[in-house]
Amino acid sequence: MEPRAAELERRIRTTLGPFGFEVHPFQVGWYNALLPPAFQLPFPGPTLAFVVLSTPAMFDRALKPFLQSAHLQPLKDPVDQCVAYHLTNLQKSLPEQEVNIITDYDMHPNRRPKILAQTAAHVAGAAYYYQRRDVESDPWGDKKIAGVCIHPRYGGWFAIRGVLLLPGVEVPDLPPLSPPDCVPTQEGRIALLENFNFHWRDWTYRDAVAPVERYSDEQKAYFSTPPAQRLQLLQPLKSLGAQPRETMDPKWGGGRAAPRRVFATVPQGT
Repeated sequence: MEPRAAELERRIRTTLGPFGFEVHPFQVGWYNALLPPAFQLPFPGPTLAFVVLSTPAMFDRALKPFLQSAHLQPLKDPVDQCVAYHLTNLQKSLPEQEVNIITDYDMHPNRRPKILAQTAAHVAGAAYYYQRRDVESDPWGDKKIAGVCIHPRYGGWFAIRGVLLLPGVEVPDLPPLSPPDCVPTQEGRIALLENFNFHWRDWTYRDAVAPVERYSDEQKAYFSTPPAQRLQLLQPLKSLGAQPRETMDPKWGGGRAAPRRVFATVPQGT
């Protein structure tokens, strides 16, 4: 990677990493090559991009301090607002570089997603996107089967939050990195897709590989609660959160909530 791109990557990791986020670089062309024109990103193929993931640590390191320091907007998803805050803060910390942010819930006016988050995670080598086509002689007949990404370290205990695009920064020599195929057997893939599509409420699909860290019981309770009822949980979470960081503006309440779609990591935006 050329020096400017490497320095930008270092700064992005340094800014987001302490809050429980992972970033993985990829070329826009790798993403576009897998998709029809309607879903492609309008940038030259070598343009540098990063997929942003949240790990289990994000709940304590980012969300709780955000709940204490920000005035949440009614009817807005607090996690979306928290992620948007950190991505916007990152954008402001790179004033010399244009950064285009696409969150996993951003839609075009026709309701077409602006980014297929799982495809981005796969081409960046961050998490393997297991789909029905990865199973030979599947047992589902005419049923619609959604795919799911599995992280080599966290299994399904993570979420894909969006993509950062850096217009004008091109990395033609960036080597492609294949995501680890951590569910290599046909039996394992069938069980994964079966659990994800039909039993996702019991969390078992997330343990398709042994994770180094899972969501805490508190975090599981939050994400198990229907979105419309999650605001009722915020007061106790705020009382348990860490002290606000000086960089957080208590007046900030940005972000825009929207229902998660099947192209996101998990059905309920967890």
